[in-house]
Amino acid sequence: MITDSHAHIYFDSFDSDREAVLARAREAGVTRMLLVGTNVSTSEQCFELARGAAGVFPTAGIHPHDAAEADDAARARIAELCRRDECVAVGETGLDWFKNFSPRAEQLANFRWHLELALELDKPVIVHCREAHEDVLELLREHRGVRGVMHCYTYGPEELAPYLELGLFISYSGVVTFPKNEANRAAALATPLERLLVETDCPFLAPQSRRGSRNEPAYCREVLAQLARLRGVELDELARITSDNATRLFALPT
Repeated sequence: MITDSHAHIYFDSFDSDREAVLARAREAGVTRMLLVGTNVSTSEQCFELARGAAGVFPTAGIHPHDAAEADDAARARIAELCRRDECVAVGETGLDWFKNFSPRAEQLANFRWHLELALELDKPVIVHCREAHEDVLELLREHRGVRGVMHCYTYGPEELAPYLELGLFISYSGVVTFPKNEANRAAALATPLERLLVETDCPFLAPQSRRGSRNEPAYCREVLAQLARLRGVELDELARITSDNATRLFALPT
């Protein structure tokens, strides 16, 4: 069993073959996936797609790119979705100082609100961090006790320790397969097995063999295979470990 801990298959690039995508995932051994919301509309889509779909679990949140739209009504709707029993995490949230699609002040306020909601609900938070390492750490330290995952971790081992100290899980994506990304592979090797997760972040960041094409949950197997080679363990064993980790963090059914 492989668990893709971060997927966005509600994107319109999946509209023509979504059922086939799910079938390919199952054939590749990816039997569970988290559908991660990035605003009110996509969060609602996560719940709709997960309804009645075995092994598919929704989250709700407002991505830093959409932080400028995080008004009271949007936050109220996200909070309502997050309170549902079927919601396994708060987010995707965080900070993105690379694209800055929303003003920094609004990103900071949005991230802080999600962290407070996660603490209130005692649910894990899914954290996006792009070129914002120090500021993400500062807010996480302000909210000690929050559980969660650094999704699509792209940094090296130097930035890793503070996140581990805060008790966070670390999730690796197709980025870890890129030939010139030795720093990310070093971080993956340094991540304790009990904190390790895998993801696709599809439709983005396809692994090296599919680079430049649409990513999909089936390709999570290639990420897992890279990590298994790196750590000198069997793929099936690492699939079990990372799936067990996802079960613990997100309170997923076994």
